[in-house]
Amino acid sequence: MTETINKTTLIHELSQFLDTDSLLFKEEDLRPYECDGLSAYRQLPMLVTLPRNLAEVQSIVRLCNQHHIPVIARGAGTGLSGGALPLETGILLSLARLNKITNIDQDNCLATVQPGVRNLAISEAVADLGLYYAPDPSSQIACTIGGNVAENSGGVHCLKYGLTVHNISQIKVVTIEGELLTIGSHAMDAAGYDLLALFTGSEGMLGIIVEVTVKLLPLPETAQVILASFDDIEVAGRAVSEIIAAGIIPAGLEMMDNPAIRAAEDFVHAGYPTEAAAILLCELDGTIEEVDEQMTVVRDLLTSSGVSDIRTAKDEAERQQFWKGRKAAFPAVGRLAPDYYCMDGTIPRKTLPWVLKNISRLSEQYKLAVANVFHAGDGNLHPLILYDANNPGELERTEEFGGKILELCIEAGGTITGEHGIGMEKINQMCIQFEDQELEQFHAVKNAFDPHGLLNPGKAVPTLHRCAEFGAMHVHDGKLSHPELERF
Repeated sequence: MTETINKTTLIHELSQFLDTDSLLFKEEDLRPYECDGLSAYRQLPMLVTLPRNLAEVQSIVRLCNQHHIPVIARGAGTGLSGGALPLETGILLSLARLNKITNIDQDNCLATVQPGVRNLAISEAVADLGLYYAPDPSSQIACTIGGNVAENSGGVHCLKYGLTVHNISQIKVVTIEGELLTIGSHAMDAAGYDLLALFTGSEGMLGIIVEVTVKLLPLPETAQVILASFDDIEVAGRAVSEIIAAGIIPAGLEMMDNPAIRAAEDFVHAGYPTEAAAILLCELDGTIEEVDEQMTVVRDLLTSSGVSDIRTAKDEAERQQFWKGRKAAFPAVGRLAPDYYCMDGTIPRKTLPWVLKNISRLSEQYKLAVANVFHAGDGNLHPLILYDANNPGELERTEEFGGKILELCIEAGGTITGEHGIGMEKINQMCIQFEDQELEQFHAVKNAFDPHGLLNPGKAVPTLHRCAEFGAMHVHDGKLSHPELERF
């Protein structure tokens, strides 16, 4: 039976098993947790807990379940969709202190880690074994593996090596009842339903991830990167499709437009051509013979596609410098305006020129500049809308613009997220992407794991009532509002 409880009593009960520094309730201590990387939404939590071990996580969740208190799990707070936004009536459960690598299995190329371990720390820990962890979000120096699983994060090398879901074999999860589940296996496959895929990208709505076993890969013998410059961004977009169509799967195939190029060059001096309309970074890795052969093919394809200049990194230092510019693109663009709004949608590669043209059209319509950064090889777009939240109505106009970009992605046959999740940011666009019957099934899955809706409530999956209020036009069965898409 659910028992009501006030904040003072809740603090007292939590303090029975949490140290003083593991329980935050003063406003000045709560303030750093009021938002994640998407700072457009802010809300102070009622309390913040920072457990040090599994037993404390279980005790916190059991107490919340007993008193019907919402629980929002949080990693490093680098998320960009408002997925870790607190509730004023809920507990924010930070997993930052569960930050140990508990086992490295070199023979089976596996590492078992706690959720608070930084993404990059895994590769650093196994580098001397000739291994690494492939998914590499731009925030990999700070983001944590638990958050990566919750959002199914990718990175610049996900084209060849896959998203988080393709690079983990097992997780351990605490349910809302405080029970510990082991999902997946250290073997190649596990019996039963594929709950590992279900939990990956579930945004903390089904359980609290407390352990992750990741797959490790051998470091490639060599890696080379080509920097290709273009005078026309649509030509660059077509070149992406031509490379993939030729049977080449680069380790990374990234694209940046001129505003992003200039910002990155000013910020880190990566050696980018600041007059180019767009650049492609194409990295090939593998054996020396394989890479040499593919480099020749890619250079020939780029030359015939209309490239204005091609440069190959002369050594490892320059290769790293080229990637440093790309990975610093988000903070670099942050220097161009007081605020920016980072979108995340995915489209079929062949529609990239059409989508870019329409993003430019929307930019003029909303009178807001955009810097475009793409995981171009897999069609994952990251338009960065520049705005100033101090100007009345500008944030609202920016959000509307961002929503239109996501609707473009749906119309092009894509989806409203590639790696950032839905959170609060895109919940209205879920009403466009999915029919009511599909949303009802999402809610049924949620109810199976969390019948009282206490885990990260109000995120990712909208209610049917919300969709009715949003008045969304559903785009299905090829019923598109842009006739020119019919040629794709």
